[in-house]
Amino acid sequence: MNDKSQLLPCVMIPMTDRQLLLPNVSIAEVVDYAAAEVIDNAPEWLIGHLEWRGLQIPVISYDAANGGGAAIPGDNRGRIAVLNTIGKHHGNLPFLALITQGIPSQARLAETQIRTVEGKRGPADLMVVDVDGDTAYIPNLEYLESLAIGDATS
Repeated sequence: MNDKSQLLPCVMIPMTDRQLLLPNVSIAEVVDYAAAEVIDNAPEWLIGHLEWRGLQIPVISYDAANGGGAAIPGDNRGRIAVLNTIGKHHGNLPFLALITQGIPSQARLAETQIRTVEGKRGPADLMVVDVDGDTAYIPNLEYLESLAIGDATS
């Protein structure tokens, strides 16, 4: 029997052409998709800003940040995942948000269930992993944070 203390609570977040894998602690909240406040002349990856708990946080299209087109959810399954930032700009940007293409799901994973694999990565992907036979991408949160900070200071 597996020791349950060795299981890491994770979240699988559906994007257009991939699933993101993040530890549960990196997710502040998942909220229903709502149109973000649009910003004129913003880069394609910046969907806008969302008012969340009294803060204005940037809403990012992971797909566009990774070199693809911005994908806005077309049905009622889209959500916005509010993430805790982890980089050196955390004091100025404690949260950022990603648009999802479906409802994120919880998973409890053991180290033996995850292994690094080769695969094509975009700039927003830190690594590609196999999770029990399914491919998932671990996002480069520091890269996403740098995009948002770069936008905020320009």
